[in-house]
Amino acid sequence: MMLKPLTDRVVIKMTESEETTKSGIILAGTAKEKPQIAEVIAVGPGGIVDGKEVVMQINVGDKVITNKYSGTEVKLDGEEYIIVRQNDILAIVE
Repeated sequence: MMLKPLTDRVVIKMTESEETTKSGIILAGTAKEKPQIAEVIAVGPGGIVDGKEVVMQINVGDKVITNKYSGTEVKLDGEEYIIVRQNDILAIVE
């Protein structure tokens, strides 16, 4: 099954956070922060949203930073994805 986002929506998959700190301390599952860097899996076509034209600036495969608690979590075929609006993406990581 495949997700195809509509209008200004973007499907992302969060990257795994590191389980140890730089000094070598292993973090427990509850001590880890929710990762904010994600990989773009699918991008909607853009179009008219709330009376304004939205041009998509994100591409499949981009690494992006998102708002910490934005989007809708979806589980599909055992994988977890998040669907966000393009304006919830803060930056592209290069």
